Amino acid sequence: MTQTSAALGMCFPRTFPAALVTDVARRLDGGGADELWIIEDCFYTAGPSLVAAALTSTERLTVGLGIVPAVARTAAVTAMEFATLDALAPGRFLPGIGHGVQEWMGQMGVRPKSPLTALEEVTTAVTRLLAGENVSVDGKTVYLQDVKLDAPPVQPPPILLGVMGPKSMALAGRVGGGVVLAEPATPSYVRQSVEYAGSPEGFQVAVFSAFCVRSDRKAAYEWTAPWLEWRINDNHPGLTALPFFDDLKKLYDDSGVDGLVGMPVDWWTEIGAVGTVDDAAAHIAKLEAAGAHHIGLFPDPEVEHGLPQLDYVLELAKR
Repeated sequence: MTQTSAALGMCFPRTFPAALVTDVARRLDGGGADELWIIEDCFYTAGPSLVAAALTSTERLTVGLGIVPAVARTAAVTAMEFATLDALAPGRFLPGIGHGVQEWMGQMGVRPKSPLTALEEVTTAVTRLLAGENVSVDGKTVYLQDVKLDAPPVQPPPILLGVMGPKSMALAGRVGGGVVLAEPATPSYVRQSVEYAGSPEGFQVAVFSAFCVRSDRKAAYEWTAPWLEWRINDNHPGLTALPFFDDLKKLYDDSGVDGLVGMPVDWWTEIGAVGTVDDAAAHIAKLEAAGAHHIGLFPDPEVEHGLPQLDYVLELAKR
C-alpha cells in the first residue's frame, strides 16, 4: 500500500499525563508520523503549553491544537498564544478554535449568549491580529482597541474551527481556514461537513478518528463497542451522516452492544480505524478519499491502553 497523502498522526488525549507529551512527540517525529494533535478540554491539561513542549522537542512534526474554546481566553491572548507557538516552529503549528462545551463555559462565567456570534467575532479578530493588522472591535463578545501583535507570524497558519452543526460549518467556511472534526469523523461526515461549509478553496479538513488495533479483529470491536454505544445515544453527527445509520441504530436497539460487536466489517471500517492494522489502513484510505487533509488517530483515553497504540500509528505512517 502506498503512503497516504493525508498527514497522519496521533491524538494526545486530555487524560494523558502532561509529562508524557515530549516522549510521545519525539517517538512520532522519529518514527515517521506527520502530526500530533493536542486535545484541550476543561478542566484537564492546557493545550498551548503541551503544544509548546511538543514543538520544541521535535524537528519536523506538525502539532495541532484541537481546540481552544473561543471565550476561555480573550481574542488578543489567543492571538498571542498562536503567534508565539508559530514562532517556536514556523510552519509546524495548526491552531483550532471552537465553541467549547457550553456547560463548561458556564462554570467559568464566560458562557456567551450566542456561541455562534462569539466564535465568529473571536475567529475574525484572531485572524486579523495574526495577519499583523491593528485591530479595533466593539462586538458582542470581542472588544479590542488599537491592538496589534508585536511579532505576528510571517505566514499565519490557517485557523481551523472545531464545530459540528450545519450553521457552525457554514461559519467555518466563511471565516475559518478549515475544520477539526471530532471522533467519530467518518468519511460521510467529512463530505457532509465540506458541503455545509460551502466547499471553499483551500479549506483544510482535520479529523479525529476512533483508533483501536488488535491482532484479533473481534477483540478490537469488543473494546470499542461501549464507546460506540455512547456516540449512538448521543446522535453524534459523525454517525448520523452515515448512509446506514438507521440500520445501525436499529441493530443497537434490538441487540445492544453485542449487536455492535457483530455488525458488518465494512460498517466498522466506515466508523473508525478499528480492527486489524489492515482495517485501520482501509479506514484511513476512505477518509483520504473523502477529502481529509489531516488524520489524528485517537487512542483509548486510559494511558495504559492508549499509549501502546502509538506503535501501530508508526506502522500505519510507513504504509
